[in-house]
Amino acid sequence: MHQTHKAIGILGGTFDPIHHGHLRMALELYETLDLAKVHIVPTYKPLYRKQPVASPSQRLEMVKCAVSDEPALVADDREILRKGPTYSIDTLLELRAEMPDTPLCLLVGIDAFLGFSSWHRWKEILECAHLIVAHRPHYHLPHTGIIAELIHERLQKEISFIHENLSGGILLRPITALEISATDIRKQIALGRNPRYLLPDSVYDYIKKNGTYSIS
Repeated sequence: MHQTHKAIGILGGTFDPIHHGHLRMALELYETLDLAKVHIVPTYKPLYRKQPVASPSQRLEMVKCAVSDEPALVADDREILRKGPTYSIDTLLELRAEMPDTPLCLLVGIDAFLGFSSWHRWKEILECAHLIVAHRPHYHLPHTGIIAELIHERLQKEISFIHENLSGGILLRPITALEISATDIRKQIALGRNPRYLLPDSVYDYIKKNGTYSIS
């Protein structure tokens, strides 16, 4: 068996702004999977969704504020520095080059996983990393199609698999259901309402200080 280091997690997103739903998912998976760290990677420019309201540098700074007092979580600026359209495979290949003996775990929600076969170079992603699919109660997986085939071929039951192998596995992991929406947070802030308890106080302080989301 190839000797590996303890696996790390990678959680990407726009984080516009980052909130407790993102952070709780990252921390729970860090603990239940015994990960070394979780890298939180804000994207520079999402390709298939509405563009963020906050700038790339603002979203990165909010992530830094959010994780400043949690050693398990790392603000990773590589996609912001890279600029341009961002693909998960590019980030994973970069991390693999930096950490050739470290298993990589791409953390995704169940909705994102159901569309995984439409991702850019998705087959290569599984050559670079494991997929950790975070789900809530009553989720449904397809019985036919590419995703069903992937689950049949790659689903793992033991956490040890992701630490003993560099890539290729799929794990399904339940997480606490926190129905928090970044869109709703932005709307509340724009209306002058207090979004406290939906996101870290440090992030809200940054938003107020910098006038992000048209706060007065």
